[in-house]
Amino acid sequence: MSGRDVKPGAGRTGAEDADRTMTRSPASPTRNGLAHPWSARDFWLALAAVLLFWAAAAAVWPLHGAVVPWDSKNHFYPMLRYLGAALANGELPLWNPYHFAGHPSVADPQSLLFTPTMLLFAWLDPSPSMELFDAVVFAHLIPGAVATLLLFRRRGWHAAGAVAAAMVFVLGGSASARLQHTGMIISYGFVPLAWWLLEEALARRSYAFGLAFAVVAAVMTVGRDQVAFLCGLSLIGVAVHAVLTAPAPFAYLRARIGVLAVMAVVGGALLAVPSLLTMQFLMTSTRPSFGYGAAIMGSLPPSSFATALFADVFGSLRWTYDYWGPDWKSMDGNTWTDRAVNYLFAGTLPALLILWHGLAGGRLAAREIRYPVVVLGAATLYALGRYTPLFAPIFDHFPGVDLYRRPADATFVINIGLSLTAGYLVHRYVTEGAPRLRSGAVGLARAVRLALPALALAAVSGILFVSYTYAAKAHHLPDALRDGLIGAGIALAAVVAMLWATPGRRALVASCLVALLGAELVWRNAGNSLNAEPAGRYAVFQKLPPEQLQGLTLLKAELDARHAKGEHPRVEILGLGGAWQNASMVLGLEDTIGYNPLRLADYERAVGPGENAADPNLRQFPGLFRGYRSRLASLLGLEYLVLDRPAERLPRHFPQLTGAKLLYGSGEMWIYRLDPAKPRAYLATRLVPVDSESVLNQDELPEFEGNETALVDQDSVPKIKGGFGLKDPAAPVTAATGTATILAYRRNVVTVEVETDRDSVLVLHDIFYPGWQARVDGERRPILRTNLLFRGVEVPAGKHVVEFRFRPLSVDNLVAAASELLARDDDAGETAVR
Repeated sequence: MSGRDVKPGAGRTGAEDADRTMTRSPASPTRNGLAHPWSARDFWLALAAVLLFWAAAAAVWPLHGAVVPWDSKNHFYPMLRYLGAALANGELPLWNPYHFAGHPSVADPQSLLFTPTMLLFAWLDPSPSMELFDAVVFAHLIPGAVATLLLFRRRGWHAAGAVAAAMVFVLGGSASARLQHTGMIISYGFVPLAWWLLEEALARRSYAFGLAFAVVAAVMTVGRDQVAFLCGLSLIGVAVHAVLTAPAPFAYLRARIGVLAVMAVVGGALLAVPSLLTMQFLMTSTRPSFGYGAAIMGSLPPSSFATALFADVFGSLRWTYDYWGPDWKSMDGNTWTDRAVNYLFAGTLPALLILWHGLAGGRLAAREIRYPVVVLGAATLYALGRYTPLFAPIFDHFPGVDLYRRPADATFVINIGLSLTAGYLVHRYVTEGAPRLRSGAVGLARAVRLALPALALAAVSGILFVSYTYAAKAHHLPDALRDGLIGAGIALAAVVAMLWATPGRRALVASCLVALLGAELVWRNAGNSLNAEPAGRYAVFQKLPPEQLQGLTLLKAELDARHAKGEHPRVEILGLGGAWQNASMVLGLEDTIGYNPLRLADYERAVGPGENAADPNLRQFPGLFRGYRSRLASLLGLEYLVLDRPAERLPRHFPQLTGAKLLYGSGEMWIYRLDPAKPRAYLATRLVPVDSESVLNQDELPEFEGNETALVDQDSVPKIKGGFGLKDPAAPVTAATGTATILAYRRNVVTVEVETDRDSVLVLHDIFYPGWQARVDGERRPILRTNLLFRGVEVPAGKHVVEFRFRPLSVDNLVAAASELLARDDDAGETAVR
């Protein structure tokens, strides 16, 4: 048979047919409407528009002397500063001695240690200003915005739609309202780039693109937050959707199995160590997992969707902070969400297009937008949590969901879905105009076409009713109506413009409407009361008021003098305000409390620091730590208390500061020197075995007399070679004659010189945690859990140098963590109940 007699497609495999479909030119027609081929000029103009929009938004904060507030400055900025200081000192901040008396930063998902971009930033500038920190975090949205353009170009969707989608991605909904959650913003910022790389890898069967996807997806996921988790599931869905919609799914999958394997192996390898360390931490933390009852408190109230239409209908943006929408107050404590979590506004144009063109016009049913619509719908159902019957079985049976406490975090994924669908609808408008009801439709088709507009109208009516009901109850109906009129006016102008435009002018009208969208998003969502506060409220990081500066200078001078003597007293900073909670990381103070949702569970039970150090009313005093003169406070080395008020004005539940000496007091800083504490390191020759878990439930530490005695956990007893009174507690034990002197105290290494006339146990009152190793004169020795929370090591008679080194990345620790995780999973599988 001659070549010209061969039928089109003859001799090709199913995989080749699939390849042709997936790698078609962007200029080829899509199922609904013609694709719009991009020229190089289109791409560069779109990129310029997006970067200009980003720059305009980013400029709002510094122009108003504002910074991104709350968690951004109370938590993530000190973490970054600590990271930078450690790198400048030639160290990795694997351990943080300035946070809750010792904290495993390497395992904390919010420490930024495993985020390559922030690690590079900290290395380049160890002490950045708050403004520069905000700019760098906000810049993490640029890769996603640019990748959104690439996704649209790949599909042949109009550049105006791509710009609209990128704008919504950068500043819509949670991307703006929750800028304070730095880790989530970083995870979110890489999602579209990972999406585009994944599509290219599958379409081209490219190992290079697959490798790039694995790296970017790992950077996205390494934050180990719920946004990363949900976006990771969405990316898995991209691959599954590509396989299922291929002309020959099995052939398509077979042709790409190597690429998929490379992506899985490389991505898994990059995530294995940080994920394992985090799981090791979670197993010993205050949040090993969440119960269903706790998780559903973070569900998104359905009434929050009113903010998707009208930005300030609940007063979300008011600088008076008199929000009247759904939150824990208006819902009688039935939710943990707030005005930031519940804020969904992504612009009037996207809301209008989705309701009019997408829902009423039926364009969201088009095949080429189907997967983003599925993502949008699934994220909405997940975010609603308790308000749908689906969340309970998902929570019970889907692995990983019970690690997170707030289904409403899915609003980030909702915003991605909104950006893609809104941008697509702009493209459809440019290519086809506004949707119209076809008069030729009959029967079921006509009923459906009539029902869709009715559904859109019902959605708007329901939202208006709920929003104005809230406003009326709070006596803010005029304010809500005013915001509704603003939104309605913008929507009406957009409707008139779209209906008026001739086919030749639709691209121009769309471009103008997208420009209006950008202006509206900058006006509404950049530097508003959800994501901005005056920089002066975080003065501890730049320039303290004179009274606080004087007190802090006095405290640090006294601590420096103590350190020079080899002493290492700890400090508790309480009540001075949000920024002070973790300022110890920047100031170099060994704080016994702080601000972090993840804390070691045993430390929390024993000391009672709580998650929040801003409000003294939240400070708890459990039985083992009844006051600042308790035995545990002495073992902890707590000798200074920094407060926002004099001791006599502390809340009623506070213990009396008997014997405390006022070191400094003025205005909002009061510093007390407490009773002398036990030394940081000492030698014990008698050990009293205890069950630490049982002791944590008691009201007092077991009695142990003198400086020669220490408590030792029962699990540590088999590691001990010497007697130390363990076999015969009644036998007399002679105290050691000798010294334990701290030679060097660094982040990950503590070096102690020991001189003793007999075998002893060196007790170091630093927090016991997996990954710490001890060496005596260079020889590895097992670490003992002593005095309930602390570390110890057995040393022979003589003069020795003991080194405690934190090595969480060692093979021994990683294997131990994996083994414990597997063992706990087996136990959970045998005993789990709802």
